[in-house]
Amino acid sequence: MKLSLIVAVAVLALAHGSFAQDATDLQKIGQYFEEMKNKMTQDLTEFMRSQDLTSQAQSLQTQLEPLASQVQEQLKTVAASVEEQIKPMAASVQAQIQPMVTEFQKQMETIFQQLTEQAKAIGN
Repeated sequence: MKLSLIVAVAVLALAHGSFAQDATDLQKIGQYFEEMKNKMTQDLTEFMRSQDLTSQAQSLQTQLEPLASQVQEQLKTVAASVEEQIKPMAASVQAQIQPMVTEFQKQMETIFQQLTEQAKAIGN
C-alpha cells in the first residue's frame, strides 16, 4: 500500500509538472498571437494612412491643375508684355553702344598693328 501511495504521488507530481510545462507553452502561444495581432493592426493602420494620403494627393492634384493652367497662361501674357517693352529699349541701347564698340575695335586694331611693327623692328 505504501508503495502504491508513493507511486501515485510520483505520477501526480509528474503529471502536474507536465501541466505546468503546457501552461508555459500556452502562455508563449498566447503571447505570439497577441504580437501577431498588434503587428497586423499596425500594418493595416499604416496601409490605410498611406491610401488616405494617396487619395488626398490625387484630390489636391485635381484641384490644382486648373489653377496651374491659369497661372501658366498669365505668365505667358506677362512675358509677352515684358518682351514688347524690352525690345525697343534693347534696340536703343544697341544703337547707342554700336558706335562705341566700332571705335574700340579700331583702337585695338591700331594698337595691335603698332605692336606688330615694333616686334618686327626689334627682330631685325
